[in-house]
Amino acid sequence: MSNTDLEDDLRGTFERAAASVPPAGTLTERATTGARRAQRRTWLVSGAAAVAVAAVVVAGFGLAGSHGKPAQTPIAAAPASASATPAPEPPTAKTVSGTWRPLQMAGVKALRTPRPEDPVLVLHPDGTWGGSDGCNSLQGTFTIGQRGAFSATSGPQHMIGCDNVPHTGVLDAAKRIAVSGDTLQFFAADGRRLASYARAR
Repeated sequence: MSNTDLEDDLRGTFERAAASVPPAGTLTERATTGARRAQRRTWLVSGAAAVAVAAVVVAGFGLAGSHGKPAQTPIAAAPASASATPAPEPPTAKTVSGTWRPLQMAGVKALRTPRPEDPVLVLHPDGTWGGSDGCNSLQGTFTIGQRGAFSATSGPQHMIGCDNVPHTGVLDAAKRIAVSGDTLQFFAADGRRLASYARAR
């Protein structure tokens, strides 16, 4: 074959090869699409691998605690027994007996005003009461029923005028009594607190 024929043959081969090659824009698009697909597959594989590694780590911690010791299930705290904090006993004449000083009274602001006598309320275990309103000696009886139900009566008393502490008014209006530690409280029928007293030291 002469050189001319060889050249023609090679030229024809190159032209056929060139005709079968898609335009440059198509090549760029195919290359970009392929790269995107490869990158997406890489992300999917990486994400799956991360999930698998996390699962293995979680399983590993579940199977072994710190320093390779078997993990122990936390033990829930035992519920507090009812005897840990006993419910307060309902008040009785015996539990409220003693001397009480007024801390607060509805409608009375000057409880600490100087008076001839110390204004105190004294409750006795036999259901009698006494004391002083600051000027007059007081006395009477009281009863305590279930759940602190309370009633009282007042006996005869002198009525020397001064800035009296109205123990009698509190006892006459009170329908319920409650004791918490060294605090004694009287309540009206509607639940309104009438007075608070502190046990005298």
